[in-house]
Amino acid sequence: MLSVLKIRNIAIIENAEIEFNRGFNVLTGETGAGKSIILDSINAVLGFRTSRELIRTGETEAEVTALFSFVGEKTIEKLNELGLPENDDNSLLITRTITHDKNICRVNNSLTSVSALREIGNTLISIHGQQDNRELLDNETHIGYLDAVASNSELFEEYKEAYSLFCEITSKIKSLMTDEAEKARQIDILSFQIDELKKAEITIGEWEELKAKRTEIQNIEKISEGFRNANDALSGSDGFTGAVELVLGAEKALSQVANFLKEAEKLSIKLNDIYYELNDIADTLRFNDGESEYSRNDLEVIEERLDLLYRLSKKYGSNEEEMLEFLTKAEEKLNSLTSSEENLEVLKEQRKVISNKATILAEKLSESRKETAKKFQTDVMEELRFLDMPSVEFNVQFTEVELCENGIDSVEFLISANVGEPPKPIAKIASGGELSRIMLALKNVLSDKDKVGTMIFDEVDTGVSGRAATKVAQKLKQVSTGRQVICVTHLAQLAVLSDNHYLIEKSARDGKTYTNVTPLDFEGRKYEIARITSGGEITETQLKNAEEMLMKG
Repeated sequence: MLSVLKIRNIAIIENAEIEFNRGFNVLTGETGAGKSIILDSINAVLGFRTSRELIRTGETEAEVTALFSFVGEKTIEKLNELGLPENDDNSLLITRTITHDKNICRVNNSLTSVSALREIGNTLISIHGQQDNRELLDNETHIGYLDAVASNSELFEEYKEAYSLFCEITSKIKSLMTDEAEKARQIDILSFQIDELKKAEITIGEWEELKAKRTEIQNIEKISEGFRNANDALSGSDGFTGAVELVLGAEKALSQVANFLKEAEKLSIKLNDIYYELNDIADTLRFNDGESEYSRNDLEVIEERLDLLYRLSKKYGSNEEEMLEFLTKAEEKLNSLTSSEENLEVLKEQRKVISNKATILAEKLSESRKETAKKFQTDVMEELRFLDMPSVEFNVQFTEVELCENGIDSVEFLISANVGEPPKPIAKIASGGELSRIMLALKNVLSDKDKVGTMIFDEVDTGVSGRAATKVAQKLKQVSTGRQVICVTHLAQLAVLSDNHYLIEKSARDGKTYTNVTPLDFEGRKYEIARITSGGEITETQLKNAEEMLMKG
């Protein structure tokens, strides 16, 4: 049950806190006063998509907080599934903060995602609005209502798994059964690509290695010159003494005074080590003399190889790994095409097996639906007759179709509102008022299945007036027994039967618009019902009539 709703900076609502109760809760107010904003706020904490445009003008963020009491087992199970904490008192606190660049969602003060709010919200509240009426006009949605009543979700999931595999295998078969000319063309292309890549004998790391070799060959003279200069500096040449000989001289000079100064002995030993190390380096320089193991003749070969790798990279991948991966996939595809006949027979046999399985499951699903449809028709007609449609006939029409995502059934609801008229598709004959009552009847039949604690109806009274409106009000009152119903309405018949009545009012001050939500006492309800029925100036007579309606309600 939704106990408290706190709204901050949502559209024209700066701050509002609404305490809802069990039973029948009604929201009324002038058109444009902000009733839809209340529902938008509830949708926000239920994880529905929101717009940044909802943030009040001049503010940087908006926030909605909802406190739910006595949440059910499904909600607790969903919290556990999502790894979110639960409260010992079976309450649930949801907060959603909306900024211009992100949403921050919390459940029982733990951060979570918008999608998690949506999953949790489905266990808390069932919302019916004008969108449901529009969807009802689309017969493709009808099978969903029947499945919800049939409680065949496990069977349906098993069927969908089998059907998905059937579609996957069928797609593979279709791919293999391309025309022969196209297959031959693909084989030629793949054979050429595979041959070109195999002849290249690509190895990983080769490209970088060749680039390094090319750089070395292109700089042979500089390398040789560097080696010679280094060797001269160490070994010496005509006209000057090298570092090796100089270090040796320094070592000898210090060794002669080592007996007189301990520090001189240490330095002499270090210079001796340096002498041998420099001598080794000089020997290496003389031996190599900067000569490359590659000659300039190799440069042409390397350039040709690099050019080949570059050309192949333009067709098959930017590096050796990608080119080799292309080769592997091309070989697999070629093998698939060349052995397609054999594969085709295997796949056809697999499709036959899975088709039989899917068909058996679809038939069981169809039987379950048809059995459910008998009681479903009776229950919906009973609801509609209560809702002032005494002559109504409601039928569930089945049409067998080829295997599809819903099985082998196409379902459409047919209705006749008048005696002697054969049932026809809802979209062809239902008026706005009839459509609202049909949807209310369906929701009531489904209400025992979804087990949610709160049902919200947004202008379920559209197109309804007079005795039909009274019946709708009585039905909503009846539905609210044992659960919470929240209803946005313009009809006095609904308002007078409410257990809790809230007035949504809009005002302007200091150049800004504000919406206030006020729980009404008996006197407040009397004035509001008089306003609804008058449509203009409220008179004493209208107030008296409103009081009588409340007393009777």
